[in-house]
Amino acid sequence: MKFVLSILDKFRPLFEPGGKLGRLFPLFEAGDTFLFTPAEVTEGAPHVRDAVDIKRWMITVVAALAPCLLFGIFNAGRQYNIANAVAGAGFWHHLGRGALIVLPIVMVSYVVGGLWEVLFAIVRKHEINEGFLVTGLLFPLTLPPTIPLWQVALGISFGVVIGKEIFGGTGFNVLNPALTARAFLFFAHAPQITGDSVWTKIADPSKVAEGFSGATPLAVAAGAPKGGSVLTALNEAGFTLKSMAIGLEGGSIGETSLIPVLIGAIVLILTGVGAWRIMAGGALGLVGAAYLLNALAGPDRSPFLALPWYYHVAMGSFAFGIVFMATDPVSAAATNAGKWIYGFLIGALIILIRVVNPAFPEGVMLSILFMNVMAPLVDYFVVRAHIRARERYLGSFRRA
Repeated sequence: MKFVLSILDKFRPLFEPGGKLGRLFPLFEAGDTFLFTPAEVTEGAPHVRDAVDIKRWMITVVAALAPCLLFGIFNAGRQYNIANAVAGAGFWHHLGRGALIVLPIVMVSYVVGGLWEVLFAIVRKHEINEGFLVTGLLFPLTLPPTIPLWQVALGISFGVVIGKEIFGGTGFNVLNPALTARAFLFFAHAPQITGDSVWTKIADPSKVAEGFSGATPLAVAAGAPKGGSVLTALNEAGFTLKSMAIGLEGGSIGETSLIPVLIGAIVLILTGVGAWRIMAGGALGLVGAAYLLNALAGPDRSPFLALPWYYHVAMGSFAFGIVFMATDPVSAAATNAGKWIYGFLIGALIILIRVVNPAFPEGVMLSILFMNVMAPLVDYFVVRAHIRARERYLGSFRRA
């Protein structure tokens, strides 16, 4: 690696301001700091020295997302082979077919979004924002495997440009860019991102396996008839708590299985990168709201109200959203108490949107985006509460 570093140092003057390739310095700097820790330090004291810079921080999140990506590739291939009645398909066949489906989506996200990042960096003459290392992978994992590639390009363009760059780039965005991109596609191109037909790629409709169904557990639960049992409806559709936790079913690429998400959560918590307070607060909010709706359930109301909280955890994208989306350090609450409140409200809103609003049987995306907007207000009230508490303490101290 010293040889590579010496080559980079040799060509650095060409890319620095005033050099022949000075306008391309953001590209040079991105490659240099991706491979090596930046050499720049502050000119005056105090100094805080750490080998983990922002790029390493973001790469840790990418590493935590790797299990979700690998599982998503396998599951997309397995769903394809089952739906298209591919005979003799095994593990490696599932993985290979899934790679052909999923990797182009990831590549388009990184290439198109990366071009926008480079363009804004060159025009503004600043370093390339590191946050796209995560956004470029998060966004594809929230999409169905059937999404057209041109829509992937359109969505990531909206998320990067409108969701982040117009606010000033990484660190200034109000909303999570990956969720902003998905929300744009959700409302602009709903047929390609919602409904039973989007969850499994079908090569030839005439060869679809008999009995194959593309309905998701949330769609089945939301459609359970009044007076019936939501658990019975799920079981009759082939969904059990165990099968939903494992996640070998239709859904967005990286969101169907609890196991890889929990692995990622452990990585983020142990490394200190992920905000465990937001994750815990989200879980408490989900459990509390689910128990409240369970108490309101009755024979004349939707059976969805009676669904136990642990089914909500296993269904849909709650786990993925609360671990990887809600914990975005830029758009989430920053104070410790604010993180608990922020996470709790996300979890509670997810249940309310899922169960009460029949138009949106998922709710994770909308809940997180809504709380992204509310996060500064949450932090404001937390800080004001601390100030008032300190004023009361100082007042009692003076009187004494």
